[in-house]
Amino acid sequence: MEKISQKNKRAVFFTTLSIVILSLFLISYTLYSVSKSREAVGKRIETLNSFVFSVEQDLPRKLYIAGFRIIFLFENKIAETGSYVTNLDSKFEEAFFNGTIDGEDYKTGENQTLYGATFSDMQESLNEKANSVNAYANITNPNLTISQEDPWRVKVVLTTELFIKDTGELASWNKTFDIVAYIPVENFEDPLYILNTRGKVSNKVNRTIYENFVSGSDVTNLTSHLENSYYINNSDAPSFLNRLQGSLSPSVNGVESLVYLPELSAQGIATKDKSAVDHIYFSSETPSSHHIAGMPAWFMVDDAHLSVYQVSELKID
Repeated sequence: MEKISQKNKRAVFFTTLSIVILSLFLISYTLYSVSKSREAVGKRIETLNSFVFSVEQDLPRKLYIAGFRIIFLFENKIAETGSYVTNLDSKFEEAFFNGTIDGEDYKTGENQTLYGATFSDMQESLNEKANSVNAYANITNPNLTISQEDPWRVKVVLTTELFIKDTGELASWNKTFDIVAYIPVENFEDPLYILNTRGKVSNKVNRTIYENFVSGSDVTNLTSHLENSYYINNSDAPSFLNRLQGSLSPSVNGVESLVYLPELSAQGIATKDKSAVDHIYFSSETPSSHHIAGMPAWFMVDDAHLSVYQVSELKID
């Protein structure tokens, strides 16, 4: 009986040991599986976070391209039709959302300047990139605005709902997203010159390289500024967006140049004896103006701009 009891005890011990070992194995396997699962989920979320970041970086670039092309087309329309842009905001929206301006197709028509640059193109590109990482992405409820916060850049803002979801339902992002693009106005043609010279003289918006125009009686810098028709910021001048619309209304973001009359004369355009400040020269206004010592005989500046160009002490009459 003693031998049987010893055998039973040994059997119970080995059975218990086997159960403990098996239990430890199962626990270890379970923990390993959970760890691997969490690691996979973590990597997936990291991938999607990188995708969201790339989207937030890429969309402003696409908006920049769209805005630049639309402004380019506006300038072409001005030159072709001899008319300024009316209803600028609505026409900008028409171009961005429909690929048309005044109903004329610039996306799939003969002129495809807006091909790949509209809102639907932006959506399509976003979806393609999302598919490549097994995600779903969409931008909805868009609202587009165009403005200027400084004299040298046009600001385009596309406010939209950005939704991104993992196809495996692991994670999703949903937020209101302001896509912002700043488009430099430098090197665009000034519409005032295009229309007022009937397209014979063009002038690109190039910022002046001079901080001081006059030193004593030395007008060398002012002469160069005039000959190149460079631009300065002046709050009594129209902004670039105003110029696109033919408005001479003053703006804190206004820019102005000095009209170089010999260039007009060379194109057979009759010149006027008035201030060379462009938004004065191309307007119906005739403010009191003065010739300036050391400057060409045809050059005149009105009273309001004598101090701007530092020639108050050099006026002749």
